Amino acid sequence: MKIGLIGLGKMGGNMRERIRRAGHEVVGFDFNPEVTDVPTLGDLVQALDAPRVVWVMVPHGEPTSSTVRQLSDLLQPGDLVIDGGNSRFTEDFVNDALLAEKGIAYLDCGVSGGIWGLENGYGLMVGGREEHVELAMPIFDALRPEGPRDEGFVHAGDIGAGHYTKMVHNGIEYGLMHAYAEGYELLEKKDIVKNVPGAFKAWSRGTVVRSWLLDLMVKALEENPSLDDVSDYTVDSGEGRWTVEEAIANSVPMPVISASLFARFASRQLTSPTMQAVAALRGQFGGHQVMTIAEGQRLRDEAAAGPTSAPEVKEHAGELPPQSAPEAAAKGAEAASAGPSCGGGSTD
Repeated sequence: MKIGLIGLGKMGGNMRERIRRAGHEVVGFDFNPEVTDVPTLGDLVQALDAPRVVWVMVPHGEPTSSTVRQLSDLLQPGDLVIDGGNSRFTEDFVNDALLAEKGIAYLDCGVSGGIWGLENGYGLMVGGREEHVELAMPIFDALRPEGPRDEGFVHAGDIGAGHYTKMVHNGIEYGLMHAYAEGYELLEKKDIVKNVPGAFKAWSRGTVVRSWLLDLMVKALEENPSLDDVSDYTVDSGEGRWTVEEAIANSVPMPVISASLFARFASRQLTSPTMQAVAALRGQFGGHQVMTIAEGQRLRDEAAAGPTSAPEVKEHAGELPPQSAPEAAAKGAEAASAGPSCGGGSTD
C-alpha cells in the first residue's frame, strides 16, 4: 500500500520507518528539507494513487486545521485523511464536515507509544466509519504492536472517538505517573530505605503495580538514582485538562486525575500565591508567625538537608503531636475543656 505522511518529527519520522519496514511505500512531507521526501504538499498528493490515504502527524490546533484545509483543496472524492496527532475530539467534527463537503473521508486516530513505537509498535485508537477504517487497515496493522490486533488497536467508535479515547488514556497516564512519583518521594524520605531504585525494580515483576511506566521509572532511576539536577517544572500537553473538563461536563468524579493535573500546575510556581494567602490568613486569625520568603526558603533548605531534631521541629512547626495513646487522650480532654476558640488561639 502507498500512503502520504505529513509531519516527520520524533513520532512521524519513526512511523514512516515502521510502515516502510512492513513493506509499504511512504511519501513523507515535512518543512525540514533534511527529512522530507517531496518539496510540497501538492507533490505529495501527486505521488499517491487513488484512492489516496494521507496521514497527518503535526501539532494539534491550527497546524492540523491548516493542513486539513489545504488537503481539502488538493485531494479528490474518495480519498482519505487520517489525523494521528493529539487533536481535541471536537476538532474532528469540524475536520470531518469540511472534508465531507468535498467527498473526502476522515478518520481520527489517537497514537500512543512515543519514541519507543518504532521497535515496539504503537497503540492505536481510531474513530470514524467502518469502510474507511478497512481502507486504512494495512497501515494500522503495520503500526500496531505484533500479536492480536485487539491488543494494540481499537476502532473505538464514531468520528472523534479515537481522540477521545486517547485523551482519557493520557488522563490515566497522569494519575499513574503521579502515584509512582509520590511513592518515590516517600521512599526517599524514610531513612531505613537504602535502595530506592532497587525497590522500584523489584516491583517490575510479580507485583500488581508493574507496568511499562514503572519500567521507564526504573530506567530513569538507573540513569540518575537521586534525580540530580532534574527540574520539577512539569508541562502538560493539554489532554489532561480536556479529560478533567469532560469529567465535569459528564458529572464523572475524577479526583485522582484532577489532582495529578493540578500538581503539574503547582510545579511551575516558584512561590505559590495560594499558600501565601493561607499563611497570611493563619497570621490574621491565629496569630501565627507570617514568614518572609527568605525565612520560608531557609526552612525548605533545612528540610532538604534531612530530618531535624525534635526541638527544632517544634520551634518551626508548632507543638509536636502526641506520641502515645494516654498523651493523646490527655490532649483531647484539655482541648475539650478549653471550649471554642475566639480567634486568639491556635485553630490550625
